[in-house]
Amino acid sequence: MGTQSEQTLGIALFSDDSSVRETVKKALGSRIAPDLPPHTISEFATGPALRARVDGGKNFDLYILDGESVPEGGLGIAKQLKDEVFNCGTVIVLVGRASDAWLAGWSRAEGVISHPIDPFTIATTVADIFRKSRVTA
Repeated sequence: MGTQSEQTLGIALFSDDSSVRETVKKALGSRIAPDLPPHTISEFATGPALRARVDGGKNFDLYILDGESVPEGGLGIAKQLKDEVFNCGTVIVLVGRASDAWLAGWSRAEGVISHPIDPFTIATTVADIFRKSRVTA
């Protein structure tokens, strides 16, 4: 792993809802936090598109997966990634209600964020979850 100036974090953003993807992208900007490298975001509207990229050899540093997507939700995709991808990146799931946070444990995601997405706090939350997952990895 190089210095932070040489790194770029790869983020996979999955949601069938383009407004959710747009909100997350705008909130994360080009850098999640000053102490983290800049990032690139690859957007996916379907599970098969995301899996095709991962199956093709791309393992992202961070996956943000919308658990409310249909017909396939991000929780099932999170579990599949964690079960099948060697050294899978950090996974954060977006859930419909705070009471659904327990599902993140089942999916093996490192973090959970509830809808509606707060664009003012999501970057901080994502950065905190990402940092913690890297410390325990």
